[in-house]
Amino acid sequence: MRSLRRLRSVVRIVAVGLVVTAVVQEIAKPAAERTWRGRVLDVVPYDFTVPTWERIRQAYWNPDDPRLFTDRVVGVGWAINLHRARVLLSRLFSQLAGDGAEGRPIRLRRVK
Repeated sequence: MRSLRRLRSVVRIVAVGLVVTAVVQEIAKPAAERTWRGRVLDVVPYDFTVPTWERIRQAYWNPDDPRLFTDRVVGVGWAINLHRARVLLSRLFSQLAGDGAEGRPIRLRRVK
């Protein structure tokens, strides 16, 4: 239990550190160049602009994007492209069920 608390504390500290770094990174730019979008250390994406429905859809349900993890709409970090997750899980379940199961819904049986 104690190790779980430590892990939560570390994750919280890293998250706050990323947000602070992103804000400092933007404030360091001249006012005309601030976009409030970018990447911390060229790795972790951030976006502090007002979200639009189109950007939300592009991040969380985008059949045209092959990435599972996309840039978040608001904040720091990544979002999950749920369409891509569905495709990957469907493939996995099809492989587990056998080749003939592709395209058919999977039915789970209750074990007594």
